[in-house]
Amino acid sequence: MNQPANPPKTEPSATRPTGARGEAERPPRASASVLLLRDGSAGLEVLLLRRHPGTEVLGGVYVFPGGKLDAADCDPAWAPALDQPELDFALRLNEPSTPPEQARGLHLAALRELYEEAGVLLAAPAGGAAAALHHSLQQGQVWPEALRQHGVRAQTAALRPWSRWITPRNPVVGTARFDTRFFLALLPPGQQAVPDQREAVEALWLSPRAALQRHWAQELELIAPQLMALAELARFESAASAWQQALGRRAPCIEPMPFAEGALRGLCYPGDPCHAQPERLLPGPTRLRVVGRRFEPVGGFEGWFA
Repeated sequence: MNQPANPPKTEPSATRPTGARGEAERPPRASASVLLLRDGSAGLEVLLLRRHPGTEVLGGVYVFPGGKLDAADCDPAWAPALDQPELDFALRLNEPSTPPEQARGLHLAALRELYEEAGVLLAAPAGGAAAALHHSLQQGQVWPEALRQHGVRAQTAALRPWSRWITPRNPVVGTARFDTRFFLALLPPGQQAVPDQREAVEALWLSPRAALQRHWAQELELIAPQLMALAELARFESAASAWQQALGRRAPCIEPMPFAEGALRGLCYPGDPCHAQPERLLPGPTRLRVVGRRFEPVGGFEGWFA
């Protein structure tokens, strides 16, 4: 593929061997990611974006749209441009101790990153205002101001908290640490996902099982949180059924823990004998082993659906 004229800024590699004590000592970086769903011919499909190969963090890896929380995402100026300005966003995240402005900002970071990386706008009314909004943002106008100018409100109601993942202090693979809130969203009618060619260079709509199969066949590379999310989504027949689940669930907080048993090493999750938390919080495998630099279930491919 053609390389973008302005390659993305690079950060410390998330795929280098461990050993950077300084990174492990820092608090994980707050970030937000979106599991964007639609119904395809065979049922539920989820959007995966291939990161630009020149990006040191997860370069060439397939991920869900998302990115770090920016200070501007927590700006109070967003409030008049929201569809739910008085919502208790921290309670919605199942994080009552998270500051209100940060909880709201995480929702907005998800909305913003989805638009910036994949061109999907969760706003109403979108229609013809979407093009004008895009032009304003391209000209450097800040999001809250651009939304108000064009009579568009950010649709936080179109995002539902799904899960929270906190990178372990001593990761099995990688050095960068993240505290990521995953949100569920449905592709709005009439919109298409188009990668920005700066951070994302390819967009794929795949059923969760097909994505896991392609990872297993080494046709595309996925990381552990995405793999576990796909294993859970594979249990839903339609986007609507996953959305109904999101409406009624309290987003679990998942803190993977490294484990080693003889030559076997990898990550374990709540409910695994090697994890500090005995209660399972997710369906699917309770541990993933590292094979080369890839994660897979200890029980083979069908272990994703155990």
